[in-house]
Amino acid sequence: MRVSVLALDNVFDLGLSAVLDAFQTANELIETSGLNVPRFEVKIVGVRRAVKTSQGLTVPVQDVSSRAPDCVVVPAIGFKMPVPLEAALARPDIRDAAGALRQWARRGATMTAACIGTFVMAESGLLDNHQATTTWWLAPLFRKRYPNVLLDESNMVVKSGRFVTAGAALSHMDLALWLVRGVSPQLASLTAKYLIVDSRPSQSVYALTDHLIHSDPVVQRFESWARARLARGFSLDHAAQAVGASKRTLARRMQSVLGKSPLSYFQSLRVERAVHLLKTGSASVEEVAGRVGYADGATLRTLLRRQLNIGIKEIRRTP
Repeated sequence: MRVSVLALDNVFDLGLSAVLDAFQTANELIETSGLNVPRFEVKIVGVRRAVKTSQGLTVPVQDVSSRAPDCVVVPAIGFKMPVPLEAALARPDIRDAAGALRQWARRGATMTAACIGTFVMAESGLLDNHQATTTWWLAPLFRKRYPNVLLDESNMVVKSGRFVTAGAALSHMDLALWLVRGVSPQLASLTAKYLIVDSRPSQSVYALTDHLIHSDPVVQRFESWARARLARGFSLDHAAQAVGASKRTLARRMQSVLGKSPLSYFQSLRVERAVHLLKTGSASVEEVAGRVGYADGATLRTLLRRQLNIGIKEIRRTP
């Protein structure tokens, strides 16, 4: 497999290194394990001759116009907050990168991106009408900027046709392992063991609901109302009255900004609070359930398993 890793100025050091190290480790394991798997031909390409990482390190890049790859990987650029990120996305090199991505896609390459790299991919328009994920705390900005993308920020890796996107920072490793797994599941498993990478199918367990970056006043008022009554239960009528909007307006704004209904977001806040209590205290599951408004621990266990794909023991062990 020929893999082109597109490095743009201010590329996120950790993301770029994770991708390169995963493929290098896989290639080394091919040699030592005797697996009948072809090596990955990985090269770093750029739309400018000079590329530096966000930490100021020089990246040796080849021109993008060389031989078409089988797979393209777009690592993150090192802008984690909305204002500097939107300024970076307006750069000429990002525009040129979008053109290169469209050209590769027309040639049939598998197109992948991780973390903030998903914004770069979305700038090209290639993700329109496709499912995708992104960095969890920038999901509101992504949803606003690219309304035609079917965003599901709860998942770590999302495949839609020939497009594969991955979530926040360390999902670069998940993305690289996903690509290795497509060639050889055994090699991917071996690579993950050598790099000590655990399976992380969901971002939800890591997401902090109150760190979602948005500026919608209706959503902000709803969040304040919801947090104050997690133990008492949900009422759409009371919620709409509290935020000063109709039920339809509240539901529309929640869906537009966060991609969730008011009830679904209320449930997310309950889950976040329950996880915090389970990690930081010694209260029983029954006690935690009562504090977040559930009648019994069994209901809470089911909800946590459904939303986070892990159980109580795993939650208590997670840092």
